[in-house]
Amino acid sequence: MQFKRSSGIILHPTSLPGPYGIGDLGPQAYRFIDFLDSAGSKLWQVLPLGPTGYGDSPYQSFSAFAGNPYLISPDLLLKDDLLHPNDLQEDPGFPDGKVDFGRVIGWKLNLLERAFIRFSHGQGLATAKTKIRQDYDIFCASNSDWVEDYALFMAIKESHGGRSWAEWPEDLRNREKAAIKSVKEKLRSSIARYTFYQFIFFRQWDALHAYAKKKDIQIIGDIPIFVAYDSADVWSNPDLFHLDEDKKPTVVAGVPPDYFSETGQLWGNPLFDWGKHKELGYAWWIKRFRAILNMVDIVRLDHFRGFAGYWEIPAENLTAEFGRWMPGPGADFLNALQAELGSLPIIAEDLGEITPDVFELRDQFELPGMKILQFAFSDIDNPFLPHHYPENCVAYTGTHDNDTTLGWYQTTTEQERDFAREYMGVDGSDIPWDLIRSVWNSNANLALAPMQDLLSLGTEARMNYPGTTGGNWSWRMRDDALNDGLLEKLRELNKKSNR
Repeated sequence: MQFKRSSGIILHPTSLPGPYGIGDLGPQAYRFIDFLDSAGSKLWQVLPLGPTGYGDSPYQSFSAFAGNPYLISPDLLLKDDLLHPNDLQEDPGFPDGKVDFGRVIGWKLNLLERAFIRFSHGQGLATAKTKIRQDYDIFCASNSDWVEDYALFMAIKESHGGRSWAEWPEDLRNREKAAIKSVKEKLRSSIARYTFYQFIFFRQWDALHAYAKKKDIQIIGDIPIFVAYDSADVWSNPDLFHLDEDKKPTVVAGVPPDYFSETGQLWGNPLFDWGKHKELGYAWWIKRFRAILNMVDIVRLDHFRGFAGYWEIPAENLTAEFGRWMPGPGADFLNALQAELGSLPIIAEDLGEITPDVFELRDQFELPGMKILQFAFSDIDNPFLPHHYPENCVAYTGTHDNDTTLGWYQTTTEQERDFAREYMGVDGSDIPWDLIRSVWNSNANLALAPMQDLLSLGTEARMNYPGTTGGNWSWRMRDDALNDGLLEKLRELNKKSNR
């Protein structure tokens, strides 16, 4: 699918500023959309929006369909009369500039539980009570095909101290009818609470998305190809994955050694049984795409190469070095998606060690691939240099998996620094914006940069170190970052580059 020439910013909602320890879907998100609109940028790219689990990674979610309750805005709960002003009087004392997940999660869940109790008891809802309850009933009916399993999964998980479903009693692991019926009755209140959290997340997200559409801002979402083992998806659909008789993965996902890691990346996600998916007409995947396209306008399909061929690692392995390539579902899968959904507003994440069949699959469906300028400065034939870009691609200075541009420049080789300065005709004193200008002025239809690059921040603002599990995803933007100077600088560049 060909996209209109435009520009945008990568900024996950957790990185928005605000007083509550983590960015959310409240006033600062609307302010960011206004900033994009005023600057003439038409794209906002986010990371996956699901409820995070191990390591706080948005790529390890408890559900492929649910929303992250930590993104719920306390200010909007207050506006909906689901919190009392007293609930927000105490200053939680969260640190500036980063998310302290350990502190934020407990505080936020306590606040959400208060909102649930207020909703359940009808306290303070006044005339809004009937409308909110009607909206809740509509949400539950419209999303019953996933939210019931998700809320049940989370309630059982909570009742077992947060342990993985692999450690639950056998009858619950196997979803035996009698056990499920019993636990639904026992955990009725908890199930309702987790359902309520999803209702509120989507109530807030849908309103924000509608506001973006009104401003002609498109949101680029993200689908991780794989799902977490400890998720409602695997627990409720074990036949769709390669699991043994005890429902443990036999093989797991990752990538072999590449420029990110000498031992590869052992993600550990269970692998899909693509034969079973094909047999069922890819119904689960079609449902997944419908859900994400109700939330966003364009989808970045993470690890696109896995649909052509994926790295299969025995589950007992400790690294990703030793595995084997297996054929993915390929064109058969994308044809099924296209038949159900029409044109595919997909960006193919085609980075890493890519073989010709991946490019062939991408091009067969006219999907734009990704170009990362930080990878470009080895020699003049490097395909990531802007003069090689086709129109139908998405150009980035860097992504959430790279260092910031300033951090990259300060730590890369002198040869690469020399080449970059010579290629762009600059002295390197403003390197983040030098790369931004190069990307914006390229032929690529879509041009994006992480917010950190627009703010010329160093490695301290890096979002993720691939292959690691601690200290990631925590960067937050300062409240004064979206100032008039930055706005005018971006607006002028958008005009000059015809974006």
